[in-house]
Amino acid sequence: MPGEVSLTPRAAERVARESAVQPFDNAARALCIDWCLESLDGKQVQRWSEALGASMVRRRDAEVLAYEEGKRPECPANEPKLLVVGMDGGRYQSRQKDPDTQSRWREDKVLNVTSYDPGDGEDGPDARRPKPLVSTYLATARDARAFGPMARVEAERRGLRQAEVVIGMGDGGNWIDPLLERQFRLAARIIDWCHASEHLWECARAAWGADTPQAALWGERIEALLWDGRVDKVIAALKKESERLGNPTEADAPQHPRRVLHQNVGYFSKHKAHMDYPGFRAKGWPIGSGVTEAAVKQCNKRVKGTEQFWNEGGVETILMLRTTWMCQDQRWERHWANRPAYSK
Repeated sequence: MPGEVSLTPRAAERVARESAVQPFDNAARALCIDWCLESLDGKQVQRWSEALGASMVRRRDAEVLAYEEGKRPECPANEPKLLVVGMDGGRYQSRQKDPDTQSRWREDKVLNVTSYDPGDGEDGPDARRPKPLVSTYLATARDARAFGPMARVEAERRGLRQAEVVIGMGDGGNWIDPLLERQFRLAARIIDWCHASEHLWECARAAWGADTPQAALWGERIEALLWDGRVDKVIAALKKESERLGNPTEADAPQHPRRVLHQNVGYFSKHKAHMDYPGFRAKGWPIGSGVTEAAVKQCNKRVKGTEQFWNEGGVETILMLRTTWMCQDQRWERHWANRPAYSK
């Protein structure tokens, strides 16, 4: 197929869809089979896809600029009872090495906004759990300061101002909490249960050794305290083990037991208010970030491969295609319904 061939609207959608879900060479093969072509170069599919994704990126950036100038996006017809804003970081490899670390690995930032039917606030086996309804997604390779307004616009589109309750969910990462605080007025910020529990078990292994009976007993006891919201007792237990091993030294590696325990005393102390798990459950709110973790995995599946190397503009366009395809509000279908043909 000549490199300069144009695409009909239907063909453009198909190219974008294939490239959103799989590497360009695989997408080219699928298109060859379906379009009865003798050959199609993956590089050509990449050029088409990045151009199609770039148009979506420009539209997103224009919406952010319009919001900053006072024009809000259209809100949903129905007010959500509960809206959860979750965010985390994914990974991809850049074509350029970082001049300081000499690493190609970079972080992309992933957002999900999910409407929920709240639970009944009970803890028993017959309790009605919070039920996710509709999730939408956004990802970017840009920095947290650029990501913040994008996240705000997406949440506005999902009913941020109309929702009865809005909560933030994350792991307490160094850019997540400041961004949530800067961009949103939330009923609560929640450290998701899985991350908090992982931190405790890391401390159990640091204090008592990996795979030891003592670590298992200590971890189960302290995790039960955390589940019951007794965070002060959790912090006291961490301080006790940290003091037993002593303060970290300059020679200690990042995963040295002394450093792990010392850092986690600070982590749980800082996020004490974000770990009121009995209170959150009693309100029928989710305490886990499974939707966000799944979103990160889906983005990583497309851009993180060890043989995939990206420039910033290219990865941005494919993240845009990927997350638009993942959205559950028929955003993909609406985008392509009235799009003109693509001509290189």
